This record gives sequence, C-alpha cells and structure tokens, in this order.
Amino acid sequence: MVPEINYWAVLLATASSMLVGSVWYARGVFGTRWAKLANVDLDRPGASAVMPIVVTVLVSFVTAWVLAGASTIAWHFYGGGYLLAAVFTAVILWAGLTAARFITHDAFEGRPSSLTVLNIAHELVTLLVMGVIIGVWPPAGTV
Repeated sequence: MVPEINYWAVLLATASSMLVGSVWYARGVFGTRWAKLANVDLDRPGASAVMPIVVTVLVSFVTAWVLAGASTIAWHFYGGGYLLAAVFTAVILWAGLTAARFITHDAFEGRPSSLTVLNIAHELVTLLVMGVIIGVWPPAGTV
C-alpha cells in the first residue's frame, strides 16, 4: 500500500526548504559563520550555485515526499491530529536520520562541532517547516 500524499503540500514544502536555506545561510544570518567554519569562499570568482541549487531542489522534494508519506503512515498508526503526526514525524526522522548521520560524518571528517550544530539546526528548522506545511494540508480523504 502506498500512503496517501498531498503533492501540492510536498511542492510547497520543497519550496519552503529553499526559503529556509536562503534565510539561514544569508550573510547577515549564519552564512558568514558557516562559510568560515566550512572553509567556503563566498566571493570565489566564477563560482556558480546553479548545480548545488538544482541538487537541493531535487533532494528537498524527496525529503518532503518521504516526510509526507511517513506522516500519513504515522497518522494512520497512531491516530490523533494529522498536524501533530507530521511534526512529530519530522522531528523523529531528523533525529534518527539527518542529525545522527551529520554527527557521524562530521566526526570522522574532523569538522568543527559548531559547524555540525549549525547544519543540523538548519535541517531541524527545515523539517519542522515542512512538517507544518504537510500537517496543515493533509491528503484528501484522510482527515
């Protein structure tokens, strides 16, 4: 059985990921700190963000799609409100998959722990926003 998914919510959640990332990594927010910690030269001549943005959109779509499906499965299993199911699912998936993997990889790569915290916090905010969007716009016929 394939869980019910509202693809409009998935598309909006995908777009929200781009918005959150644009704000989070803006120079006036955390962008300058992130660049310093990650050794990224933001003023590198000839640098293009086109491919990273394309990849980010595709990955964000997959993330939103998986979150939407997992939220529907959680809602069917636990019952209760769909919004709560989507937000809790976002936090659980973030903690068990995203944050755990970032921490592991960054530890082996010797990255600064402050970079790890900055990046996993960004992922938490991204998934929470996605969870809220998916949660307030459940698939038709589920709630």
